[in-house]
Amino acid sequence: MTGICGRALRQPGTVRTRRMLALALLGLGLAGCQTRSPETTGSIGSFNPFAKIGSERSPRAEVAALADRYNADPSDARTAMRYAAALRATDQKSQAVAVLQQLALRNPKDRSVLAAYGKSLADAGRYQEANDVLQNAHSPAQPDWRVLSAQGMVADETGDHARAQSLYDAALKIAPNEPRILSNLGLSYALSRHLDEAETTLRLAVAQPKADARVRQNLALVLGLKGRYDEAEQVLAQDLGPAEAAANVRELRAMAAKRSAPKTAQAAGLTPGRQLARTAVQ
Repeated sequence: MTGICGRALRQPGTVRTRRMLALALLGLGLAGCQTRSPETTGSIGSFNPFAKIGSERSPRAEVAALADRYNADPSDARTAMRYAAALRATDQKSQAVAVLQQLALRNPKDRSVLAAYGKSLADAGRYQEANDVLQNAHSPAQPDWRVLSAQGMVADETGDHARAQSLYDAALKIAPNEPRILSNLGLSYALSRHLDEAETTLRLAVAQPKADARVRQNLALVLGLKGRYDEAEQVLAQDLGPAEAAANVRELRAMAAKRSAPKTAQAAGLTPGRQLARTAVQ
């Protein structure tokens, strides 16, 4: 609910963002990428032509200060969670998992801690562990839409799109028209090759007052997958300058062009998309 070789974006909560499947490659009919990532509007894959969106506010400057505060009192849950969030944002996923694992051991019944730990595990590609932890992060009597959305992203990452969509639907019953859930649902439809449903859902997400650039980015990605590059560029231009929006769409066109790569290249082991490594929404 967030790159081209997977989910376009990560939304808050993963919002992120987040690092999921080879969405573009699947949508373009190419082979090579696998899925991975979690949270609201997550992203997928290591190659993301829209990566600059939201990249200006890097927490790297905060990591050292938070590390000092955390080391001074590892039992301070608020500091530990802020520190783990900064680590995740600076791509230090294993360190974030370690911090939250220790916090979860100290607070085994704190659902907010378990939710953060589960999302961090998913962000690191440890999906089975993430699923186990997230199941304990809320209860049927008190469901949390953020946890349901994170569970949906994990299901998408493992290829169970039907389960993912069911989880997003359950989350929407708690938080109707929440743009981050709708964005993840739209991307899930795209991953299961239902691009019309993906577009419809993402347009609804974009229409919500709280929708941000990451949600619009995901709509642009799906429009690009459908070959509607001019529309994709118009959507991107709402948050980027015209030149940068055009450059991002050129990246989509280049990926689409790989469909016509000579079969001899595939026979030689140069399957289109093979060089696109996985990344982590959102």
